[in-house]
Amino acid sequence: MSTVLVVGGGTVGLSAAVFLSHHGVDVHLVECASGPQVHPRATGVGFRTMELFREVGLDGAVDAVAVDMAGSNLGKVTARTLAEADLPGRPPGPTRARLTADMTYTPVTLRGTCPQSRLDAVLLPAARDRGARVEYGVGLASFEQDADGVTAVLSDGRTVRADYLVAADGARSGVRAALGIGASGPGELGEPMTNTLFRADLTALLGGHSFATCTLTHPDATGMLVTVDGATEWCLHTAGDSAPRADLIRIALGVDDLELEIVSALPWRMRGLVADRFTAGRVFLVGDAAHAVPPLGAFGMNTGVADAHNLAWKLALVLRGEAAPALLDSYDAERRPVALVTLEQAVLRLADPALHWDRGPGGAAGRARVGALNAPVVHAGYRYASGAVIDPRPALPSTEDVALDLDGAPGSRVPHAWIADGVSTLDLVGSRFTVLTADDAWLDAADRAGVAAHAVDLPQIPARGALLVRPDGFVGWRAGDTPDRLAPALAALLGYASA
Repeated sequence: MSTVLVVGGGTVGLSAAVFLSHHGVDVHLVECASGPQVHPRATGVGFRTMELFREVGLDGAVDAVAVDMAGSNLGKVTARTLAEADLPGRPPGPTRARLTADMTYTPVTLRGTCPQSRLDAVLLPAARDRGARVEYGVGLASFEQDADGVTAVLSDGRTVRADYLVAADGARSGVRAALGIGASGPGELGEPMTNTLFRADLTALLGGHSFATCTLTHPDATGMLVTVDGATEWCLHTAGDSAPRADLIRIALGVDDLELEIVSALPWRMRGLVADRFTAGRVFLVGDAAHAVPPLGAFGMNTGVADAHNLAWKLALVLRGEAAPALLDSYDAERRPVALVTLEQAVLRLADPALHWDRGPGGAAGRARVGALNAPVVHAGYRYASGAVIDPRPALPSTEDVALDLDGAPGSRVPHAWIADGVSTLDLVGSRFTVLTADDAWLDAADRAGVAAHAVDLPQIPARGALLVRPDGFVGWRAGDTPDRLAPALAALLGYASA
């Protein structure tokens, strides 16, 4: 019997398989497509997502397949055509090192964008190497759940039994529909689009620069060019859902005789929706099945990966009998509010992209006027308030500086600090409950309780106190001089009793 059945083999489904397997859970993933997606789709991997991959030893592999944007990076470009942007004539943009110099709140770096197709090529073997069974060309035909598990009928006629089902089957989730769970939000946003993946050598047009996106305003070929590999692979997003046209691409690029190859095309439309519930009995929604978020800000995929990470350790502990089933209630309580804020922030950016791209004082002032959060705050500054947090502090100290939000408060991601060469406080957590303290009494209490503990001196830890950090790196309890309360506090976080 498969312990957890994951439906959907996109980035979020594969991430769920990796995280669950990392925690020792038996995973069976089915994906109705014949193989991994070749289309890049999203390209922005956020720093919090990289922290999650670091936890399972994949940050180096993901960085290796990312586009090398270490040199001049122009970020967002706007021009009539790419040729008319005259990139070779522009002064150098900031280097990657300069753009990431102020990211002292995280132990990770990424050398550039990372298309989903490349990311999935890392996640698929990682899931299988950790023991997950991943099947392509097999979908979910139907399922039923009872008090003890889920019975699923697959598209090839097989019946499988699992303790839980994780639905990562996209924005048009069949699992969500079968559960009768509705979704709320603005719905469809903008006109239908076509995302065309093509190959063409644009080196001469780049002039040694890189960029994330180029907005093209030619009246006959309005759209957005997105970097895939920074040299010969690109995506062009254009209005309409008609067949892709090579002549349209040439007009957008401003090179009439350009040699190019159209690889694939993906019709799509922006949507803004959040499921009314993320759980129903033994079934959990993750990724686009739980929330469809417009792409500006690169929040959607990253939020989905964080869903999978949040859920994995909780399922693992419940399945091993180390936590009460009540712990699983915290998944919806924690992740749905994050999705609602993420959707709100993405929609605000649609109305005014400068809210996202402007990193100067003017950008901060503009965000303050409309209630927008700086992008790093959206990615990792959020705080949880659920039964898996003792005395949560949901209010954010800052809407601009994520470092101020990562202050050790219950419900926030544990502060990062280097404690040795290449070792972060995040690394000390090690996917388990962990006590961080500078006080010997707490180290002794942790030893008696069978909880991992590390002696660290952080300004965010109260004098003679400790942080009890959950397996996902979030602070579950910030305690003062009360080491005798460690055991009951841990029981409360595991869903057994109140603290």
